[in-house]
Amino acid sequence: MRWLALHLPLLSLEAFCATLPAEAAARPVVLLANHRVHSANSAAAACGIRLGMKRATALALAADLLPAEASPAREAAALQAVAHAALTYTPSVTLHDTQTVLLEVQASLRLFGDLAALHRRLVAALAPLGHRVQIAAAPTALGAALLAQWFPSLPGRRDPAALVTGPHATDTTALQALLDAAPMALLGSGRARGETLQGMGLHRLSDLRALPRDGLARRFGAELLDELDRALGRQPDLRRWVTLPARFDSRLELFARADSSEQVLHGASVLLARLVAWAQARHARVGAFTLRMRHERQRQAAVPATELQVALAEPSLAPAHLQLLLRERLAHVVLAAPTLELQLQCSQLVAGEAPNGELFPTQASEAEGLARLLERLRARLGDDQVQRLMAVADHRPERASRAVPAQGAAAVALSTAAAGPSTAAAAVAAMSTALPLHRPAWLLPEPLPLAERDTLPLLQGRPLQLLSGPERIETGWWDGEPAARDYFIAQADDASLVWVWRGRLPEVAGEVQWFLQGRFA
Repeated sequence: MRWLALHLPLLSLEAFCATLPAEAAARPVVLLANHRVHSANSAAAACGIRLGMKRATALALAADLLPAEASPAREAAALQAVAHAALTYTPSVTLHDTQTVLLEVQASLRLFGDLAALHRRLVAALAPLGHRVQIAAAPTALGAALLAQWFPSLPGRRDPAALVTGPHATDTTALQALLDAAPMALLGSGRARGETLQGMGLHRLSDLRALPRDGLARRFGAELLDELDRALGRQPDLRRWVTLPARFDSRLELFARADSSEQVLHGASVLLARLVAWAQARHARVGAFTLRMRHERQRQAAVPATELQVALAEPSLAPAHLQLLLRERLAHVVLAAPTLELQLQCSQLVAGEAPNGELFPTQASEAEGLARLLERLRARLGDDQVQRLMAVADHRPERASRAVPAQGAAAVALSTAAAGPSTAAAAVAAMSTALPLHRPAWLLPEPLPLAERDTLPLLQGRPLQLLSGPERIETGWWDGEPAARDYFIAQADDASLVWVWRGRLPEVAGEVQWFLQGRFA
């Protein structure tokens, strides 16, 4: 078996700083647990703040210190997103602890190539989540986890840029050689009995292996040796696999009051990165999502949450595109009160991988470009402001179509056009049947009465030349607005084509008989 371990040493701090503005994140930041420093960023460490230090001491060392409480729930949500990203490459993913994700990748190597190729894909998939990740490989799950947690202290591993590639042990012999140099504190049982073991002169795992097992078991119990045996593959190591939820639902508390849409978008980008990781693990693309903003109480009264629904004309997995659509929607939202918490939900996925990129423009890429344009217009102007024409079963031209919001069926039509040339051709043929070419696309709001001379209609005082017709329409007798007309295509003096009609009923003296209905482009 081949295991990969993803260890995130700064997960707690990164999950907190993700929603902070850039100027606030550059300040000394610490997370506290039981009034002591649990995590500290580099700016706080430069001020002399150390782990375990009391809150009051840390505040005395850094006047501009930004303290906050550590949150296991916040860390668990961030770690879950990492696990979702890992599920894209293998179904065998498990959580080792609150900072480490394990992947069993032996079968995945047949699909993605060697370990180096899989490693590159993982690094690229985890990059949008914004975490520092230490990766190690071993033939056992616990062995990989221990190497990932310890390897930065190995010789030659002090370059921060190299912290994403840890030692790889291909068999248990190589794994034992690497772990022999590891400190005793790496094992959970070793940390619990750290002072006792150090007092006995046991500093490394090789020191532990050199002692008689029976004596160690009587002195410290079997737990310490069992953990070492599981790391070296001498005992089975049972794990519980991570499963994907059917619906994405993630919350994020903002640690700086968001008074503007730009601040909200900064926090929402974290949730969008988690959404993309979840959708990729389900091998699908996002069709729609909902952002809910919970606000600060005003005058001791609760402010209703603001909800934004973003529907995509073309399903996507691009975080930049999802963020662009959300930005357009947020630009028109007036926040009722400062936002304190964000919640992102998604249950609308479109199965299948994203289409491959193309070197030259094709009919499919042009349809996708039109879909993206519709998405941006709808996000900027609103769904009701971007409309399309839908055919209506009525022979009267003024009633043969109506405007409806450009969503739903419009997206289906664009997807059909993008499916392939044959499908697109069939769609065009169907449209041609529904909208005959001998009728103009530009109709006047109301028919324009035309004067008549020698039985010919006049347009701007000049007679029209009738080219084709009549096309007889006689309908509407059942709804009280009957239409009995003969339509003609006529040519004006400037060679433009117009669509005119004459009433078919017997003429009445002085009544207008000819009308202009539309113009051909």
